[in-house]
Amino acid sequence: MVLLLSIAATSMRPKLSIAINSYQNPELLRLCLESVFRSVKDASFEVLVVDSATEEATRLVMEDFPQVRFFHYEKNVGFPVLLNRSLEESTGEFMLLINHDIILTENTVPELLSLMESDSTIGIAGPRQVNFNGSEQASCFRFYRPWTILYRRTFLGKLPFGKRHLDWFLMKDYDRKLPRQVDWIMGSAMFVRRSAVEAVGPMDTRFFLYMEDVDWCRRFWEHGWKVIHIPSVSVFHYHGKGSARGGFLGSLLLNRLTWYHITSAIRYFLKYLGKPLPKHQS
Repeated sequence: MVLLLSIAATSMRPKLSIAINSYQNPELLRLCLESVFRSVKDASFEVLVVDSATEEATRLVMEDFPQVRFFHYEKNVGFPVLLNRSLEESTGEFMLLINHDIILTENTVPELLSLMESDSTIGIAGPRQVNFNGSEQASCFRFYRPWTILYRRTFLGKLPFGKRHLDWFLMKDYDRKLPRQVDWIMGSAMFVRRSAVEAVGPMDTRFFLYMEDVDWCRRFWEHGWKVIHIPSVSVFHYHGKGSARGGFLGSLLLNRLTWYHITSAIRYFLKYLGKPLPKHQS
């Protein structure tokens, strides 16, 4: 039986808060929680679940994990609201912020924690994210340009100039053998330093879904905090790529996730219109 050292069990501040953002998939949430308690053993930690559009099935899952602090919203409030609630309710010196479709591996927490403790300039560290068959997912990127969205969502991305740009955006030139500073990492798995968050601030809730992780990482860089990708540390990610379904015309007409992505991109570019990109080595 795993002993959880949480605020409820001890007056000591935990070293680590593991906060899970959940939305309408209790089966994956259960697997995620089981992986947390199976893999985290040698650090004081607390676990939180912040759930959006809470269903009865999710409540039943949470009954099996009474040591977890559970916060819920009856409506879908968007990813930044969930993550910001996690930041508000957690107390750890470091925070592992993951989606409910992430499965931790044995080395996820100890290696990320060791890295953050060894380099006080790192604000966010992101692990390698893989499919359940072991193939790699794109999880670290260069900052968007306006034409990146166009190339990703139209046939132009298959033409030589569009493919070259997307290869650059996806950091295809990075062999992922060593840790590297990157512009931004996918928000589905972020290991974050609390003191950095206190300097940078919470996620921008103007982004209901998509681009909030890009914006947050950019603000970390602007405040002098490094964003690092750690390829030696892996997590499994059940990544559905919902906004890409249906092809270009079909997604524009029928897929609301596509419109979330486009709307968030417009807000992002308007927010940073005329502002230079942060300077760092990526």
